[in-house]
Order: sequence, then C-alpha cells, then structure tokens
Amino acid sequence: MKKFILIFLTFLPLSTWAQVTAKISPIEMMIGEQAQVTITVDAPEGAQVEMPVFQPRQMLVPGVEVISSSTTGKAGENSKTSETNPNTRTMTITLTSFDGNLYHLPPFIVKVNGKEQKTNELALKVIEVEVDTTKLDKFFGPKDVQDNPFQWSDWSPSFWMSVLILLLMILAIYLYQRLRANKPIIARIKIVKRLLPHQKAMKEIEQIKADKMVTSEDSKEYYTKLTDTLRRYIEERYGFSAMEMTSAEIIERLMQTDQQALDELRQLFTTADLVKFAKYSTMINENDANLVSAIDFINQTKLENQPTEEVVKPQLSEKDIRTQKSRRLLKWIVGILSIGIVVLFGYVMYQIYLLVY
Repeated sequence: MKKFILIFLTFLPLSTWAQVTAKISPIEMMIGEQAQVTITVDAPEGAQVEMPVFQPRQMLVPGVEVISSSTTGKAGENSKTSETNPNTRTMTITLTSFDGNLYHLPPFIVKVNGKEQKTNELALKVIEVEVDTTKLDKFFGPKDVQDNPFQWSDWSPSFWMSVLILLLMILAIYLYQRLRANKPIIARIKIVKRLLPHQKAMKEIEQIKADKMVTSEDSKEYYTKLTDTLRRYIEERYGFSAMEMTSAEIIERLMQTDQQALDELRQLFTTADLVKFAKYSTMINENDANLVSAIDFINQTKLENQPTEEVVKPQLSEKDIRTQKSRRLLKWIVGILSIGIVVLFGYVMYQIYLLVY
C-alpha cells in the first residue's frame, strides 16, 4: 500500500508540472531607454497556458510603462512552435521609464491548466542624466513638433513664387542688356559768346568806314549797307521785323524814342530812299552826316549790361527722341522688376522660415 501511494505521488506531478521564469535585459538603463522582460513557460504537452495581458502605455508599476508585448508558442496569437522544446511558451514585454529610480517588479502570474503560477521577482534600475546646472546657457527649450513629411500644399506657393522670381530675373537681365546696348543720346548744351545788338551794328559801321564807302561814288551800295545795319539793329533791339518794313513804318513804330534821334533817323532813311529809288546823288559831307546820325541813334537807344553769353541747345531728331524715351522706359521697368524680385524673395524666405521652424 505504501509503495502504491509513493508511485501515485511520483507520477502525479508529471501531469500538472510547469516551470515559469522571468528575466529582464538590461537591468540598468538611462531615462527614456527600453528594457525587455522575457517570461518563459515550460509546460507539459497539451497543457492550457494563459499569459498575462498588458496594454500599451499601461503602468506596470508606478514609474514603469509598458510599450508593447508579444507572445510566441502554441498559446500565443502569433503561435510559433519552439524548435528546441515544442511545449515552451515565451512572452516579451517592452518597458520604459522616465523617472530615475530603482524599481521592484512584482512576479508575473501565468495560468497553467487554470492554476496560477508566479515568476520570480525582478528589479530595474533607471539612471537619471546628470545636468550641470552651472551652465544653463548650453540648454535650449523644447521645440514644437513638426509634422513630417511636408505636404505639397504647404510648399507649392513658395515653389511657384520661386519660379516667378527666376523668370523675372531673366527678364530683368535681358532688359538690362538691352539698356546697355542702347547707348544714351547726350544732348550737349553749348554756351556761345554773342554780341549785343549795338555792338554788332557798330562793328558793321566800322567795316563800312574801313571800306571807305563814305567817299565811294556808289552811294546806293553805301546807303543800302548803312540802312540794312540800322534795320537789323532795330529788329534785335525792339523786337519787330524791321527788315521787312518800309522806312515810314519803322519811324512810326519808333515814335516813343528820343525825338531828336528819331528826326535824324527819318532824314537818313529819306536820303537812303532817294538814293536807292530816285537815283539821288549825295555829297561826301552829307554821307558823313548820315553816318554820324546812325551812330548817334545807336548810342542813344542801346541797352547795356545785357548777357553776352547764349545757351544753345541742339535740336534732337525724332529718332533720338524715341531712343531717349525707350531708355527711360527700360530704366523704369528694370527698377520695378528689381524691387519686385527683392520683395518676392523676402516673402519666400519668410514662408520657408515659417514652414521649417
């Protein structure tokens, strides 16, 4: 009877026996790193094994968080029979921690044929990062989370605007080359010395004297040159067309001048008309008197202290004027394009800055 009981007790554990173990690797880690707990169950063939169930982000113990868990072997969802022992079940639990401490992990409970069996206890040491608080300037605050990858809708405005900038740059360079090739039309202003009306008249009278026309037998030529000199002087001095007027018309226009000088001028013009049109012959002393009358009239009516320099502006052709207008237009267009390129480039850089940072 004792032998039978002994044999029964010997074979009884063989049908319910199971070995449950747990190990952790590594047993020491830095904050934020990961450790893996491996639960191994060696059970009799045909035994029903129920592994513990853990959800992601479940706290195994305060301070230790479950990241994921997976089971291999006949009892797992992803069943895979061990080549060395077909009755072995394995469960892998990935853990992490963000608080430095030494954690005690309680035994894991595994059910074999409905009977609970506990693993061995484990320990996990989490080491904090040492921070040198005396050098805070080396540390920077956290940055916002950037969604990756970037969406094309975020980048498309900057991309097409960059293409536009490139096209505007090409156009600006082309117009600038055109502007350089189209040489400017420079209208050079000349400043010339000019004689005052009375100076011109006196110069011509001196020439009449030099030619000894006063004593010449050709009185008509003498009086023609003398009256033409006076007509040009009157025209420049008073501003009316004396060259195209008769002697009487000239005298009538000059009625407001000195009466004595005007009487002498009237006598001179009368004599000149008689010589030119009526073949009147004059004496030398009469010619001298008329010459003196001309000189006296000029001296009495002359305007001094007048500008003796004249600004002469050259006349540009229609082609030159069109060239100047086209150059001004090109300058405006190139300037506007340059400003637009700079503004668009700054805007694109700002948009990229917002997307990246």
